Amino acid sequence: YERLQSALCQEGLPPTLDCSAEPRTGFGPLDMTVCILGSPTPFLPVLLEGGNRCPGAMVLCLSPTWASRVPSETSPGSWSLLLSRGVSFKVGGHSALETFEPPRRANYVTGTFAPGDPEGGWVGELARDLDCPTGGSVPLAHRLQDTLVARWVLAARANLPVPPTLAFVLGARGDLPLEPTAPGVRLVRLQDPQGQQSLVQEEVGAFLGGAAMEPYGQVVVRPAGWRWWGTGTRSTHRKEEGAAVAQAVGARLRGLTEEDSVLLEAMVPTARLPVPPPRSPAPRLPMALRICTLVCRSWGDRPQLCQVACAVGRAESPVRHGAALPQGLDSSLQQWGVAAPSQRQALAERLREATEAAMAALLASEAELNPQQRGGPRAHTDILGVDFLLACVDDALELVALATNSQRCLETCVLAEAMGRGVGEPRGDLPRLLAEAMLHRAQCHLVEGKDILLIGAGGVSKSFVWEAARDYGLRIHLVESDPEHFAAGLVQTFLPYDSREHRRDEEHAEQVLELLRSRGLRPQACLSYWDDCVVLAALVCQGLGLRGPPPAAVRVAKQKSRTHRHLQRCRRGRPPPAAFAVPCRRLRSHGDVERAAAAVPFPAVAKLEFGAGGVGVRLVENAGQCHAHAARLWRDLRDDADHPGIGLGWGNAMLLMEYVPGTEHDVDLVVFEGRLLGAWVSDNGPTRVPAFLETAACLPSCLPADRQAQLVRAALECCRACGLRDGVFNVELKLGPAGPRLLEINPRMGGFYLRDWIREVYGPDLLLAAVLVALGVPPVLPARPAPRTHLAGVMCLGSEHGETLAGGGGMEALRELHGRGLVRLNRLFEEPEGAGEYEEPLLSVACAGATLAEACERLLGLCQGLGIDSPRYPVEHFLSHFK
Repeated sequence: YERLQSALCQEGLPPTLDCSAEPRTGFGPLDMTVCILGSPTPFLPVLLEGGNRCPGAMVLCLSPTWASRVPSETSPGSWSLLLSRGVSFKVGGHSALETFEPPRRANYVTGTFAPGDPEGGWVGELARDLDCPTGGSVPLAHRLQDTLVARWVLAARANLPVPPTLAFVLGARGDLPLEPTAPGVRLVRLQDPQGQQSLVQEEVGAFLGGAAMEPYGQVVVRPAGWRWWGTGTRSTHRKEEGAAVAQAVGARLRGLTEEDSVLLEAMVPTARLPVPPPRSPAPRLPMALRICTLVCRSWGDRPQLCQVACAVGRAESPVRHGAALPQGLDSSLQQWGVAAPSQRQALAERLREATEAAMAALLASEAELNPQQRGGPRAHTDILGVDFLLACVDDALELVALATNSQRCLETCVLAEAMGRGVGEPRGDLPRLLAEAMLHRAQCHLVEGKDILLIGAGGVSKSFVWEAARDYGLRIHLVESDPEHFAAGLVQTFLPYDSREHRRDEEHAEQVLELLRSRGLRPQACLSYWDDCVVLAALVCQGLGLRGPPPAAVRVAKQKSRTHRHLQRCRRGRPPPAAFAVPCRRLRSHGDVERAAAAVPFPAVAKLEFGAGGVGVRLVENAGQCHAHAARLWRDLRDDADHPGIGLGWGNAMLLMEYVPGTEHDVDLVVFEGRLLGAWVSDNGPTRVPAFLETAACLPSCLPADRQAQLVRAALECCRACGLRDGVFNVELKLGPAGPRLLEINPRMGGFYLRDWIREVYGPDLLLAAVLVALGVPPVLPARPAPRTHLAGVMCLGSEHGETLAGGGGMEALRELHGRGLVRLNRLFEEPEGAGEYEEPLLSVACAGATLAEACERLLGLCQGLGIDSPRYPVEHFLSHFK
């Protein structure tokens, strides 16, 4: 507690307010608690950042008497951690010592698990075998701190260069594979070190004379294992001193235990590059550069590099954490003679790839451990430190991975962050990335076991919902019109009810509520991602007293002409929402066409009032074309049976709206109590006029940031003006020279490929965000979302590509490439839907790239190879707009 006060003082923050005399009450199953056990020092920036993002959710537990373990009610054999006392963090760096009655249940736990830490014993005991996500454990920390295990994972699983290493172990060593094969690491299993001296000498001699040791002149002999972490016990020898090396190895083997190993490794020198002449004629001493990286398990379990810090020391002794003040990577590379900015940038990118590959390999190896070996069924390493050397291999700069750790790199990077602020540098990303990762993992646990009522199952394009529901532990109760729907066997409760005639939704809502009462179901959230059912879901939500957009707001958004007419009356604001509306008129008869033609300038767009998927949308040049299109549409599309899922359950009224020039974009929003929590902008390629069926898309948008900001603000203001203040919404806009103009608002999660793409590019899951908002919990989303990749995709049509994909083996090729992660394939329908001008896309196929140009180039090559590109369907033209 005193260390915490000292650290707060150094940060210029007020001391912790003691509020323990008045216990906090009222914590329920939807209150989030991220618990940090042990020393406050390494985690203080994360606690402060978490306090700003989710006030009161971050709780520091400084004593084993502040928490207790009780048998889990949801996971037999596991334990729940309850906090009776803790230091909670609020906005602006304020903290409070509080008592909790009844105790708060932790949703996520981490702490100081590192060997040798004074708090390690009780921290490890409290965090063992918990039923909530646990960001580490004592067994996992021991595994990280074991240099032999770490090097085997780094070399064998991550394919990273490591110092050439000869390791001697006793017996089986169950934490290592029976036949380990790792480049640069040789493992020798001994039954009796005292009786196998000849084998030891033979292995030492072969190692010293082997090809791997040719570039190196010195070796190090040292014991390894978590017990030896940080002890500095080692001896250094010249490679030629074979007898002395063998004797040193033998001496170490005499004290070998089954948990330890003895390592003989090359002493890899830091690369020596030509540098400018020194200012002083004094001799230049050989120095070593150690690169410390910190990576976290971020959105979608993807590794994400958080920070890099370097340390410099004398070459003849190892550069240890805490022995020198850290410095930045770029300045360190300049100091070492890497003069070209492009070369430094390339090395930084290689370091990011190596670090994230190391964590991916570590997570894969941890997944193979049983719960006892991990320290609990929910224990995983969420924060990883990896140390590298910058070496020279075959006249090229090479990053050599040395070791991993659970806390040392965190402490070093936190120090580097604080030092930067001391000279006026802006706050780095480290606290934000770690706090977001912890809060997100806590929210994933928060939704486990929650009862969610879904209205409408949708088609094959929504199949991801059932897999996601299983992964998040949701209990789905599904109301669906098709009694034979494939999702019936994938949900907790299947409630068949025919609601396809949506003009009777008030009646349907009463029937659904009665259905729930008869089954004794009391869902904690209700939502719909299927366009037809959004109004019904809002009515049911209202009847259950659950959070969601009001039915009146959803009705305004659902009916396209009503949306624009409503916005045209909203004239407050700068600019007012009316600025984004487009002149339009409703068409229910041919007489309406004449009246609309007098009010809406041509060219104009004629489309279904309640339509979805772009079906029946057409550019018309005059009133005659509008009459003809309306006649065809009213003849062909009369009710839901004619074309399911495009809104005909609301009738087949149309509207005529002014054609808006410019580029088309989707904006997907997460809004909670009217506050914008997240927004993602994607670009659409040119449509095949006169129809408006989507052809291509890309994410992230290639617009400059200020134009994207215009789209996001326009989308948000239109949603707010319509009364949509809680939910995940998809807004379609056009962006012309004068700014954004609204096409339509979809009061539900974006369709087609959007949820999948946003997860792939940015990490967050729109489905999880929608569930959290419906539960009344503001989702934690990236404050500064940065794309991990670029995606470019193209739609495939049954009329254009059905024969090519089915008969020519293209579909099998796409599935195989999707399975290998080389393309993203999103099936939208099992069979082609509609025909001619009423056709909907069959599937979306996309390629990724480090840049948008690279993604487009890959996609074009794929489409040309599979026959998707053709003179009638010019993919190159569709992609040419993405610049």
